[in-house]
Amino acid sequence: MSQQDAIQIAPSIPAATARRGMPLGRILLEDGALSSEALLGAMAEAGRLSRPLAHVILAEGLVPPEVLLRAQAEHYGAMVLRRPRMVPNPEAMALVPPDICLTHGILPWIRLGDTVVVATARPEDFEAARAAMPEMPRPVVMALTLEQDIHDTIAEHHGAALARAAETMRAAEDSCRDLDRASPAAIAVAALFAIGCAVLLWHAPHAFFAAALSLALASLVVSQGLKIAALVAMPRRPRRARGEAPSDVPPTVTLMVPLFREEAIVEALLDRLSRLRYPKSALEILLVLEAGDERTKAALARATLPPWVRSVCVPPGRVTTKPRALNYALNYARGTIIGILDAEDSPAPDQIDLVVARFSRAPANVACLQGILDFYNPRANWLSRCFAVEYVSWFRVLLPGLARLGFVVPLGGTTVYIRREALAATGGWDAHNVTEDADLGILLARRGYVTEMIPTVTREEANNRFWPWIKQRSRWLKGYAITWWVHNRRPVVLIRELGFWRFWGVQAVFLTTVLQFVLAPVLWSFWLILVGLPHPLDGLLNPTARNALIATFLTAEAITVLVGIVAVTRTSHRGLLPWVPTLVAYFPLGTIAIYRGLWEIVTRPFYWDKTQHGHSVPDGPGADTPPDDVAREAEPI
Repeated sequence: MSQQDAIQIAPSIPAATARRGMPLGRILLEDGALSSEALLGAMAEAGRLSRPLAHVILAEGLVPPEVLLRAQAEHYGAMVLRRPRMVPNPEAMALVPPDICLTHGILPWIRLGDTVVVATARPEDFEAARAAMPEMPRPVVMALTLEQDIHDTIAEHHGAALARAAETMRAAEDSCRDLDRASPAAIAVAALFAIGCAVLLWHAPHAFFAAALSLALASLVVSQGLKIAALVAMPRRPRRARGEAPSDVPPTVTLMVPLFREEAIVEALLDRLSRLRYPKSALEILLVLEAGDERTKAALARATLPPWVRSVCVPPGRVTTKPRALNYALNYARGTIIGILDAEDSPAPDQIDLVVARFSRAPANVACLQGILDFYNPRANWLSRCFAVEYVSWFRVLLPGLARLGFVVPLGGTTVYIRREALAATGGWDAHNVTEDADLGILLARRGYVTEMIPTVTREEANNRFWPWIKQRSRWLKGYAITWWVHNRRPVVLIRELGFWRFWGVQAVFLTTVLQFVLAPVLWSFWLILVGLPHPLDGLLNPTARNALIATFLTAEAITVLVGIVAVTRTSHRGLLPWVPTLVAYFPLGTIAIYRGLWEIVTRPFYWDKTQHGHSVPDGPGADTPPDDVAREAEPI
C-alpha cells in the first residue's frame, strides 16, 4: 500500500472522539455490550489483581475482542487498524525491530504524511513502548489492534528469521548441533575403539566378557546405590501445598503447549486447561504448532479457543523438534514465568497458583520448579501399570531424593516452570537435543541456578502400546546419551561449574542409566546359572565369586522393587502394588530401546520420534483430574 493510499483510507478508519476519555466500562454499558453486574464483577477483579479493566474483560470473555477494541478506540480517541482490511506497510514496520514489537505489543503500521502510526494491543502501556522504540524521525501516533494481528504480521515478515534463530539460540559449546559433523579425529578414535573391541572379542572372548561384566557391575552398584540414597533422603511424607502467593499482583504466566499431529486430543486439551484456576487475565496459553501439521491446524480451527489461548505456528527448518518450537514460541510469550505442558496433560487446577506462590517466596537463584507427573490410564494394560510404577518411583522418590542430596535435577519435559530471565541466561533450549528437558536441567545448574520439586501433579496418558513405547524410550535414552556427551566434552569445566559432588551425580544419573541398558544382556546371563545352564565365565569364577555376583544381581532387583513399593504407597495407585515385582520383565524392554537409540545417534541424531496420543482413555470419570493437594492424594482411599 502506498503512502497516498493510506492517507485516503485513513479517514474511514474508526477513530471516534466524541467519547474520548469516557471510562471504558461506561462506553460498554451505553452500547449494551456489557451488563452492570458483569462490569462490577470485572472492576472488582481488576482492582483485586491490579490489572487493567480491559485485560479482565477480554480474558473472561465478557465481550467479543472486536467490540472491546472499538470501545477502547473511543476511550483513547484512536483509530483501529486490522488485518486484512489494511495491510501493514513494510517500510513503516522496518522502523522498529521485531523483538521490541513482540515484547511491547506494538507494530509500526503505516505512515500518514510525516506521521508514523504505531498500532498497539496494550494501549495502557504505550508510553513505555514508545520509550523502548528507536528514535523516530517523524511524530508517532497511537492506533489500536489485536495482539493476534501483530503476531501474525511479524510471523509473516520475520517468522523465517526467528525460526532460524530458534535453532541456534543455545551457544555452540552447550549444544549438540555439531553431532552430525564429527571431526576426523573423533571418527578415528571411534573406529579404533570398535576395532579393538572386535579383536578382543575374537581372540580373548573371556577377557572381553569379563571387562563388560566389570563395567556392568560397576554401573549397577552405582545406580542402585543412588536409588537407596535417594530413598533415604526423600521427604518422609508428601509435602502439603501452601496457599496463594503473598503478592497482590500476580505475574503473567505463559504456558506453552507444543502440538504435533495431536488432532485427536485438541478438545480434551482445551477442557483440561480450562480447569486451571489462575486468574485468566494473568494467564497466557500458547498452542505451538508446526507449519506442516495441517490436521492439528484444522482441529484447532474447528474449536473455540478461549481469549487466553492463542496458537503460534512454527515455520519449517532444518530440524523439527520440541525445543526448537519452544524457542520460537518464546518470542511471542508475555509471561515472566514460562511453563511447559504436553498435549495430553491434565494439570492440577491449582498448579499455577502453587508455582507462583513458591517463586514469590524462593530466592532469586531458584529458577525452575518441576512438578510431579502421573498417569490417568494406569489400569489400561500391563505396560501402562509398569510405566505408572516407574513414574511414581521417579517423581515421588528418586527425583525428590536427588534434589535433597544436592544433585542436578533432570527435568521431566512437562510441568516445568522457569523464570524467564533464567531461560535468557542459558540461551533457551537446545533445538537439536531430543531430551531438551534433562539437558536444560544440567545447564541451569551449571549457570548457578537451583531446580526444586514442587508438590503439584499433572496426569497424562501412559504410552501403553509396545512399539510406540520402544520408540519413545529410544528417544529418551538417545537424548540421555547425547546430553551426557555434550556436558562432558570439557569435564574440567563441568567440575569447576558444578563442583565435584554434582559432577559425580551427573555421571551417576546419566552415564549409569545408559550403561545399565547397554550392558543389561551381560547381567542377564546370570539367569543361566539360576536355571542350571553353563555360563561363559564358568572357567574364571569360583563358586564364591559366582554366588556373590548372583546375590548382587538379585539385590539390585530387590532394590528396584522396594523403591516401587514405597513410591506406590505414596499415591492413590495402591492397586498397582501386586504389579511392582513384574518390573523385572518391564525394564529389559529398555535394552531394545537403547540399541535403537544408539543406531539413531549414528544415522539421524536429531530425529524426533513423535509419540502419538489419544489412543488410551482415562481409567474412569475424573481420573484425569489430579487433586489439589499431593499429601491428600497419598492418604488411604
